[in-house]
Amino acid sequence: MLKLKNIEKEKFDEFVKNHKTKSHFLQSLSWGEFSKIKKNLTPYYLGLVNENEEIIGVTLLLEKKLPMNKCYFYAPRGFVIDYKKKEIVREMTKKVVEFAKSKKAIFVKIDPDIIRKSIDYQNEEKENPDYDTIFQTLKSCGFKHQGYTKNFETMQPRYTFRIDLTQSMEEIEEHFSKTTKQRISKAEKLDTEVVIGTKEDIKEFYHLMTLTESRKDFISYNEDYYETLYEIFNGNESSKATLFLGKISINKTIKALEKNLKIINDQISILPIDNLSKSAKAKLAELTKQKENIQEEMDKYKEAKKEYGNEITLSAHMIIEYGNKAWVLYAGNHNILSESYVNYSTYFEHIKYCKEKGIEIYDQFGTIGDLSKTKPRLGLHEFKKKFGGDYVEFMGEWDYITNPIFYFAFTKLVPIYRKMIRNKSKKELENELNNDK
Repeated sequence: MLKLKNIEKEKFDEFVKNHKTKSHFLQSLSWGEFSKIKKNLTPYYLGLVNENEEIIGVTLLLEKKLPMNKCYFYAPRGFVIDYKKKEIVREMTKKVVEFAKSKKAIFVKIDPDIIRKSIDYQNEEKENPDYDTIFQTLKSCGFKHQGYTKNFETMQPRYTFRIDLTQSMEEIEEHFSKTTKQRISKAEKLDTEVVIGTKEDIKEFYHLMTLTESRKDFISYNEDYYETLYEIFNGNESSKATLFLGKISINKTIKALEKNLKIINDQISILPIDNLSKSAKAKLAELTKQKENIQEEMDKYKEAKKEYGNEITLSAHMIIEYGNKAWVLYAGNHNILSESYVNYSTYFEHIKYCKEKGIEIYDQFGTIGDLSKTKPRLGLHEFKKKFGGDYVEFMGEWDYITNPIFYFAFTKLVPIYRKMIRNKSKKELENELNNDK
């Protein structure tokens, strides 16, 4: 006889962290506590136990309060169970639904990190042999699949890139694109550096996040959001948040460029200027162009120094570690000196960092499924793809509907109402601006 009960937080987290196939930071104690503080959600740490009180599976359930004393529950990345065991899936579903009904929930949402298929760096596709069976099991339990969305319509990304860090570092780098290798090399030649930050660097990290988001025409979170996330994940022994800061010292970079300039001048000086062959003329033209490019770069760095000073943080990334995985949760970049490619070297450094720490899966946390050229996030997709990870597609969201009338109102009518209000407000603002002219 299995039953669902509240589990001590430490026991809960220990079970999730050590469940290799299903451990995810979104199922962790840290994420539950963070969601309570910053997302106004109520976390429940529930476990499915047998008659000997042995834990069979667990789930983090986040409760979102709704009007009229209603609510809904969300289990981020689904239940922490073996989905190939049908009876366990059915028992967990049954018990969770009973719990949800007792709280007057209108539905329960899950989005298991079950891989549907993946495509490697050589464009070879691999399907999950257990996928169809798991899909049918969830369907038979009463869950309704919400479709194979292509972009960021869901609670969590349905697509991502993942790098297998059990490979050697040589194999991992071998899968990088040619341009990625070149750009990492250039960042190194410019004497840039990547350092691990502290809580005091959250302000700089937030600044770069706002610059990045303003380029995309939206601002998502305030500084306190990131600071709280950092504190909570570093306040729990089983999780960790790490800041990586990609920096440039302009004086050092200019010295590196001057060194490169001297090498080019030395190469030019040995050419027989008065009697150049066709190949020598081509070589001279190439070297002259390189010289001009370096001089232009030096001028650009000197101008940046006048405005920003000698030391500039150009890239800041927050990495979350949990269990055997790590996720690049947030990445912010400056608007200037993109040709230094510090963003590439920052990625490279935290890949090496995760590899050295024994992390097995490195997740770039989100990309798109619709690869149409018109999609604004295609550039981000192509950037992540260049690091050679597997392009992974998850199964998507499932809803178990416990109150059909309220569910219809919440998922269909409320979004229409909100859209009408936004359009009305936008129209009123436009009329106000026109009247002011």
